[in-house]
Amino acid sequence: MKQGFIKAAAATCEIRVADCAFNADSIQTAMQEAYAGGAKLLVFPELCVTGYTCGDLFLQKPLLEAAERALLQISEAGRGMSMLCVVGLPLVYRSKLYNCAAVLCGGEILGIVPKTNIPNYSEFYEQRHFTSAPAENGEIVIQGRRVPFGTKLVFACESAADFVLGVEICEDLWVPHPPSAAHALAGATVIANLSASDEVIGKADYRRMLVSSQSARLICGYVYADAGYGESTSDLVFSGHDLICENGTLLQESKLFGTGVHFSEIDVQKLASERRRTTTFPAGAAEGYQVVPFDLDLQETKLTRPVARRPFVPDNAASRAQRCEEILAIQCEGLKKRIAHTGCKTIVVGISGGLDSCLALLVMERAMKQLGRPMEDIIAVTMPCFGTTKRTRSNAELLCEALGVTLRTIDIADAVKQHFKDIGQQEDCYDVVYENAQARERTQILMDVANQNGGLVIGTGDLSELALGWATYNGDHMSMYGVNASVPKTLVRHIVRYAADTAESETLKTALCDILDTPVSPELLPAQQDGTISQKTEDIVGPYDLHDFFLYYMVRFGFSPEKIFRLCEYAYTGEYGRETILRWMKVFYRRFFSQQFKRSCLPDGPKVGTVTLSPRGDWRMPSDACAKIWLDEVEKL
Repeated sequence: MKQGFIKAAAATCEIRVADCAFNADSIQTAMQEAYAGGAKLLVFPELCVTGYTCGDLFLQKPLLEAAERALLQISEAGRGMSMLCVVGLPLVYRSKLYNCAAVLCGGEILGIVPKTNIPNYSEFYEQRHFTSAPAENGEIVIQGRRVPFGTKLVFACESAADFVLGVEICEDLWVPHPPSAAHALAGATVIANLSASDEVIGKADYRRMLVSSQSARLICGYVYADAGYGESTSDLVFSGHDLICENGTLLQESKLFGTGVHFSEIDVQKLASERRRTTTFPAGAAEGYQVVPFDLDLQETKLTRPVARRPFVPDNAASRAQRCEEILAIQCEGLKKRIAHTGCKTIVVGISGGLDSCLALLVMERAMKQLGRPMEDIIAVTMPCFGTTKRTRSNAELLCEALGVTLRTIDIADAVKQHFKDIGQQEDCYDVVYENAQARERTQILMDVANQNGGLVIGTGDLSELALGWATYNGDHMSMYGVNASVPKTLVRHIVRYAADTAESETLKTALCDILDTPVSPELLPAQQDGTISQKTEDIVGPYDLHDFFLYYMVRFGFSPEKIFRLCEYAYTGEYGRETILRWMKVFYRRFFSQQFKRSCLPDGPKVGTVTLSPRGDWRMPSDACAKIWLDEVEKL
């Protein structure tokens, strides 16, 4: 439960129709298993105490009395367990029979939630036995205990403020206005659904989509427990299709036609952050709702849910290819509009033989092709200097040749040396002046070449470099349109790989593959004696895998350094150790805060994902903001 992680479980037990004592024992066994597994929320199927398929036996007093006794037995079995448990049973309230969910915790019955939408079509005939939930809350007496009864109940954890539970039952989800929508507006961050959804061809796919989409629409966790083995098969078969989703993501799913307890962790802190960010998510819409408090021991939740090492990059190859194509399309559309609007005769880019300028050139080629413009209207300028290696220069030339663009080579060494002479800089002093003078000279040349040819300078810098401030102010930091501005470095690599895999030209594919194999470097320091790159970016600022991980969870969700570190250590088990992660995390926060001034005056560039640092769009931060709070927390880890 620390840092917002709630271990949730959905359980499908073996039951016997109308045998409440057997079913209670089966439920208690599952409770013990779930609690041993660290669950803080356990959801059972609809009418699991009696079985869903009792038919007219629901009108028999002995069954209803047995169900009530079983409920008390199950509740008592939870005494000493720091776990919220939700079970389904029939209960009589004011002389009417209701299909109910009982919410239990620590030996107490916290509340009873009746089903609102009673199906009576096709194979369902629940209206024969059950009444729809009353409009307003009341109290029900169970063995002398007065318990809240109604649909307008949410259950709030006192030790974890972001964990608030709402409950709906099966058909409630399948209607145009599910009760869960009202629960979420009343503050519920997790929805429990007790279901008995019979299995027919194609229904599992629809059910999965329904649960996932509802969790996305409500920005909530959703735990769906389905009836299974032991229900009557006279006319229907139940598969026990248990699902746990979070904001549109499927975290856990059971195999069909099985039993057992299925776990995952719902990040309620993340959900609360998303709701704060989404200003169209209403606040204070809890009219008529009763908040039922409960408490659980605050413990660290062992993580089992997937946490991607590269959150910007899909793990699945097909999804990754689709993501790359979508990003290229967005970049291309943005650039096409800028070209058309300005009426420019050419577009100009500095081509280094590295990943970023390669991606920018690929976008430019696609845009001009779609505009029906000749490739010669793309002017790629390679500007060798002190650190340029034969490999990168060759790759730049091969890339331009394969794409058919205009290539200009302008050696800037003499111009930079003259500049050093003008300002009194020693040529063998390899400091920041030595490096940045080259970057600014290149930008000056690009701007002037663009002016010569009625063109626009297209920027190549990526999102990861912007986050770290790894750009020379008014050097490669500046352009007339930055097509890569919201593409992180970890994704740049995959887009170039996608371009290589789909390249029609063998020459282009060869050049792209060698660019991919070249270490990331600004090449601003002299090459080694053997002609290889001496300045490797990731040796200086740290691995982009880690920085993109930090960036994603800080900017996208506002997570604390402590939580980001925990997720990172979990995701990178076996690859990066504790000390390495902490070392580069400190670098990330220092650079992110100190370099905001560069981001405050960025050129335009298209947004392609949920994380971007445009000062006109998603990220508005003062350039003088202090990093102390974040760095202090890192120091404590």
